Amino acid sequence: MNPKAFFQLSYGLYVAASKSDKKMSGCIVNTVTQVTNDPQQIILAVNKQNFTCELIQKSGIVSISVLSESAPFSLFQHFGFQSGRDVDKFVGVPFAITGQELPYLTEHTTAYFDCKVINSYDLGTHMMFLASVSDADVISNEKAMTYSYYHEFVKTQASSATPAATKGWRCTVCGYVYEGEELPPDFICPWCKHGVDDFEKIN
Repeated sequence: MNPKAFFQLSYGLYVAASKSDKKMSGCIVNTVTQVTNDPQQIILAVNKQNFTCELIQKSGIVSISVLSESAPFSLFQHFGFQSGRDVDKFVGVPFAITGQELPYLTEHTTAYFDCKVINSYDLGTHMMFLASVSDADVISNEKAMTYSYYHEFVKTQASSATPAATKGWRCTVCGYVYEGEELPPDFICPWCKHGVDDFEKIN
């Protein structure tokens, strides 16, 4: 099976955010889909290793920032390559607050959604949340970033953000480089949380 086939599916890129006990966090997700329009409901999938997933499960609320094509690679580093358990993801990032007092990005964002979780489903590596939309608004007229746009124009910046390696394995999703002759069979990318099937050997 060629894992790159999955890159051809029509994904967007988003920041999902939540809070619990006054602790806010957000992470990059690529699976947000409207499933009904009466009532307005969406589903989103979040990796269970992400602190944001834990906050959503505790609070039952989540905001979605729809990222635009202007979003720089540094934004994906900020929200995707570090844990909210260790850093405050919203320090130094322009954001506003929804009616449910959740953060959403005000730059590099085309729209936001303020949602309440109705149900959740354990999918193994991810939790899928079914949520009703309490509020939503358009922020800019920029084009929403797709997964294919990210791979073609944004991820290329990863090469300048990672140290040069003469041999090793590169994550085809985010560009992280594992230096070593053999990639452990249970290795998980520390940046995007993808497994060995999404790595390619370099040099």
